[in-house]
Amino acid sequence: MAVRLNEQFLEQLRDRIDIEQLIGEYVDLKRAGRLTKGLCPFHSEKTPSFVVYPESQSYYCFGCTKGGDAITFIRDIENLDYIEAVKFLADKAGLQMPNEQYDDTLIKKRKRMLEMNKEAARFFHQFMLSPDGGAGLNYWNGRGLTPQTVTHFGLGYAPNDWNTFMNYMRSKGYSAQELFEGDLCRKSAKEGKTTFYPTFRNRVITPIIDLRGNVVAFGGRVLDDSKPKYLNTSDTLIYKKGQNIFAMNFAKTSNEDSLILCEGYMDVIALHQAGFTNAVAGLGTALTDEQVRLISHYCSKVYLSYDSDEAGQKALARAIVKLSETNLSIHPLKYTDAKDPDEVIKKFGPERWRTILSGAMNEIEYKLLICKEGLDLGTDDGRLKFLRKAVPILAPLGAIEKDIYASRLSDELSVSKDAIMAQVKDAERRLNRQSKKSDFSSLRKGFDDKVRAHRAEETIITSLQNNPDFLKIIEPQLTPEEFPSDFYRHAYKVFSERIKSGQSLDFIYLSSEFSPEEMGHLVKLQNSGAMISNTKAEVEDSIKVLKEENKKSQQTKNAAELSDEEFLKLFNNKDV
Repeated sequence: MAVRLNEQFLEQLRDRIDIEQLIGEYVDLKRAGRLTKGLCPFHSEKTPSFVVYPESQSYYCFGCTKGGDAITFIRDIENLDYIEAVKFLADKAGLQMPNEQYDDTLIKKRKRMLEMNKEAARFFHQFMLSPDGGAGLNYWNGRGLTPQTVTHFGLGYAPNDWNTFMNYMRSKGYSAQELFEGDLCRKSAKEGKTTFYPTFRNRVITPIIDLRGNVVAFGGRVLDDSKPKYLNTSDTLIYKKGQNIFAMNFAKTSNEDSLILCEGYMDVIALHQAGFTNAVAGLGTALTDEQVRLISHYCSKVYLSYDSDEAGQKALARAIVKLSETNLSIHPLKYTDAKDPDEVIKKFGPERWRTILSGAMNEIEYKLLICKEGLDLGTDDGRLKFLRKAVPILAPLGAIEKDIYASRLSDELSVSKDAIMAQVKDAERRLNRQSKKSDFSSLRKGFDDKVRAHRAEETIITSLQNNPDFLKIIEPQLTPEEFPSDFYRHAYKVFSERIKSGQSLDFIYLSSEFSPEEMGHLVKLQNSGAMISNTKAEVEDSIKVLKEENKKSQQTKNAAELSDEEFLKLFNNKDV
C-alpha cells in the first residue's frame, strides 16, 4: 500500500526544493536551452544523456531510463526508501515532517542498526587497547602503523572467544536477533536448539564507513592460518558491498582531482599514512557500476593499483573495462620489486610511490604493453603478432590519438606508419559495419502486433497527464482492465482517482504511488516520450485500439478453451 503524506506538505516541499540545485550537488549540470544536462550519476557514460526539466521539476536519463522527481532522485542516489527520502529533503528544506501516521519501522530499524555498528566498532577498538587485546595491537604495530593511523581508521580486534563480544553488546541493549540481522553474529541450530555466536573471532577488524560517516560494515583478517583469511560483513539493511568504496569518506576531502584505486584495505591505510589520502579500495568484489559512479563523482583521473599477481592483473583488466565506459582518465600502475602499494612504501618509501604515480601509463599505453607480453619483437613474427593485437585497440580512437600511437609503433617496430594506418582504417570500417548491423537489428526488435496497443496506452496516459479533463471522454468508454499492461493499468487507476478528487498530477504527488523505475517511465512519457498531439480525436482512436486488442485477446482466450472440433469450425468460418 502506498504511503500518502499530507499534500499541502508535499506542495511546500516541491516549492522549496529546486531540482536543478538538488541534482547539481551530485551532477555537473550544463545549460542546454530551457533544460540542463550532465553525465548520469546512475550509470557510466562518456556523453551526457541525463536531462533535468525545471518546468516539471523532473529528470530523465536516456541511457539507463532512470527518472522521476526530487524524491525519486534522493531515493536512488542515497539508497533510501520513500519516507527516508522525504525526510532527507524536508531536513534540507527546513520543514517539519507532517504529524500523520506513516510506517517508519524501516527508518527506525536502519537507525538502530547504525547505532549498533557504531557500538561494535567502539568495542573492537577498545578491546584491542585493553590487556586482553594485545594480539591485535601487535599485528597493527607489526604492519608499521602509527597509533594515529590506528585511531584514524578505528582499527580494532575481535576476542578469541564466543562470549565477550556477545555479552558486551547484550549489555548495551542489543538482542541476538538484531546482531544476527546486522551480521555481527551467526547462528546454528542443533537438536532443536539455536545458538548465536560472534561473526568475528580472533581477527583484526577494519570498520567500513560510508560517505556520511556511519559505520556500515566490518572487515576481519585472521591472525593465524584459519580459513577464510578475510571475512567481510554480508549485505544487510544498511550495507551493500557493491555500492560502497572503502575510505571514500576520507578521500573525498583530500583536495585531489584523482583517486588511487587499490585492491585491499591495508594498501589504502598504508598510502594514507604516507600522505596519499586519495587512496580507496573496493570491498572484496569485482568493480560494480555503482562503485564506478561513485568514483567518477569525486575525480576526473583514477590510478589503478592492483596486485602484480595473476589474480590482481585479471581484476585490473576488468576494472579498466568498467572505467572505460566513463570520461575518467585511467592510469594503470606498474611497479617492480614489490607486489602492492604497502610493500612499495615499506621497502622504498613515499617518494618511490610518488615517482610511480608521475610515470603512470594511460589506458591505451597499458593495453599496448599487455599485447607485447610473451612476444619477441626482435623477430618479424613477433612484430606481426603484436600489430595484429594492437590495431583493434587503435581503431576506435580519435584521429589525433591514432596518429600519435601509429607514429610510436612505427618507430618502435620499424614498420611504415602508412601501413599501420591502413590496417587501422580497415579495422575501423569493420567496427562501423558491425555497429550499423547491430543498430539495424535493434530497430527491428519489438515490431509486432502489440505495438499499436502499447502506443495507445502511452497516448492515453500521456494525454491524461497533460489534459486531466480528457478523463470525461475516456472513463465512460474504457475500464482499467482493458489496459493490457500492468503499469498503464495502475497508472490509469491512480490518475483517475486523483483527477476525480481534484488532485494534481505533479510528480511530487505521484512518487509515493510508483516505484523509482515507474517514475522514470512517467517522466519519459511527459517530457520526452513519443510525439503526442493531445487531441480528443487521438484519444478516441487510442480507445478503439485498446478495445480491439482486448477483443482479440478475449477471442484468443476463448479459442484456447475450445475443443479441437469447435476450434476447426471457428477457423473455417469466413464470417469470423
